Amino acid sequence: MGITDNPMDTPNAGVQATAAEPVLAGVQVCTNTAVRLAARRLGQLYDDALAPLNLKATQLALMGEIAKFKSAEAEGPALQDLAGRLAIQLSALTHALRPLVRDGIVELRPDAQDRRTKRGVLTPLGKRLLSDAIVRWATANERVEAVLGPASAASLRALADQVASDAFMVAYQAENPARVPPAP
Repeated sequence: MGITDNPMDTPNAGVQATAAEPVLAGVQVCTNTAVRLAARRLGQLYDDALAPLNLKATQLALMGEIAKFKSAEAEGPALQDLAGRLAIQLSALTHALRPLVRDGIVELRPDAQDRRTKRGVLTPLGKRLLSDAIVRWATANERVEAVLGPASAASLRALADQVASDAFMVAYQAENPARVPPAP
């Protein structure tokens, strides 16, 4: 049922800019814009699926990381470790945690060894919500897979993983940095 097995199978895919695609400095396509639009669209679909639980897809991802990132003492992850795992700044993480803490889904506890370090722990309510949310997320995910088709969905995930990797960043930074003009 997928919309196409391979987006590149469509005639002239990626060759010409359309009226809706602005041309910036002679470049006809913008990978960043395309990925952001796709991420927003997917985010809306997953948010809609989780709306009956009053959760967003980003909150589900955060809860899932807390649930699987446990220390040897069965404490939740240190916020610094969690931020690193999610590739976000600590301040952004604490901002994202506020509604989860307010709603009794996540609890912030001081570390047993270093009271300055805070750890995120799912409450019993958080564990129940996580379980319910995973079912709703899985349904939405199966629908996305069906529309994209398994091969395209796998390619999309693989490309996203590649771009998110440290190896991509190293390669990008090594790729002729002199081509990018300095800021005025």
